[in-house]
Amino acid sequence: MSKGERRSAARLAAVQALYEMDIAGKGVVEAVAEFEAHWIGQEVEGVEFKPAEAAFFRDIVAGVVREQKLIDRRVDEALAKGWPLRRVEAVLRAALRAGAYELFFRKDVPARVVISEYVDVARAFYQDDEPGLLNAVLDTIGRDVRQNELNARG
Repeated sequence: MSKGERRSAARLAAVQALYEMDIAGKGVVEAVAEFEAHWIGQEVEGVEFKPAEAAFFRDIVAGVVREQKLIDRRVDEALAKGWPLRRVEAVLRAALRAGAYELFFRKDVPARVVISEYVDVARAFYQDDEPGLLNAVLDTIGRDVRQNELNARG
């Protein structure tokens, strides 16, 4: 399995862990330990969860929690007026937070890759407008925090 595939799996697991934390009120340590022990690289109820880059997974989950005030404020600013992040469905909220975290703090990952990867994560859960909304919000944030990178041709 390639590094890119392991990172894609880490992003999906991070969104799922952040969702679980949001809904069940679990802490970072508990959620990360549960996912690493029981989900990542395992088969659960006939569904195979791919191996993930553990350090990358941990960084996204812990980073979102550590930087949540900044992330939530910036995502709120990028969302439509009158539609704050707290009104967004929990899985989409987790994906927006994880994607925004990478755009802000993982400069080693190209912005276009971050946006594309989280659009793919959203497509795993949604069939309608949510992937487009996620794309628009992350693009707005990306153009703000990585202006030179996203405005360059390519």
